[in-house]
Amino acid sequence: MATGRTHRPATRSRGIPEATVARLPLYLRALTALSERSVPTVSSEELAAAAGVNSAKLRKDFSYLGSYGTRGVGYDVEYLVYQISRELGLTQDWPVVIVGIGNLGAALANYGGFASRGFRVAALIDADPAMTGRQVAGIAVQHSDDLEKIISDNGVSIGVITTPPGVAQQVCDRLVAAGVTSILNFAPTVLSVPDGVDVRKVDLSIELQILAFHEQRKAGEEAEAAGPDGSGPVAAARQESAEQGPDGDVPAVMPA
Repeated sequence: MATGRTHRPATRSRGIPEATVARLPLYLRALTALSERSVPTVSSEELAAAAGVNSAKLRKDFSYLGSYGTRGVGYDVEYLVYQISRELGLTQDWPVVIVGIGNLGAALANYGGFASRGFRVAALIDADPAMTGRQVAGIAVQHSDDLEKIISDNGVSIGVITTPPGVAQQVCDRLVAAGVTSILNFAPTVLSVPDGVDVRKVDLSIELQILAFHEQRKAGEEAEAAGPDGSGPVAAARQESAEQGPDGDVPAVMPA
């Protein structure tokens, strides 16, 4: 089986926009679910709804793959699964190292979805000597002193950083120097990398803050609609609904 060292995805050379690349995993997840239900074909509207995008954007995205579907039939599910998997580089084996085996690192190591999506956790690395040799997800944790050798021995090009923020940049530098060219960063800090190295940042606190913003805005809109004395259009609509019967036009309690 090929390793991540010998083959790289062709998305850049084929000019697929980054926004399209970011949506391909969404399509693949929806298509995989259809494939597991033995659904042979799917329309652009159905697939777009399942992936959470509009159908025009989906058709545009698929045009970059050279896949246009068949009028009146739709897209072949199995072929699209293969096509997108190939573009994402998931038809080969990508060895991954996880550096920082705390709660989050251990949780990622135990995640069962890596193998089915083309990724293999090749090594777990931690700086704590007490962690060395400990089994996590059936893999013995190795000490960070051996990081460079581990990267070389396993042909690793993808690293996952789940360390405290204070040491994340140092870990990143060592990974890059050892030959890692793609990094998934869970540490709450911005990493500096040279050209040719890709970094994807996952910050759960930022995502929660964004959700908090939307919740606050929705609450403000409801308060504004209700008015300062609770007699706004929303409150009036609720009052009207309360006074209506089950059919919406007859009072629930008739006057005597």
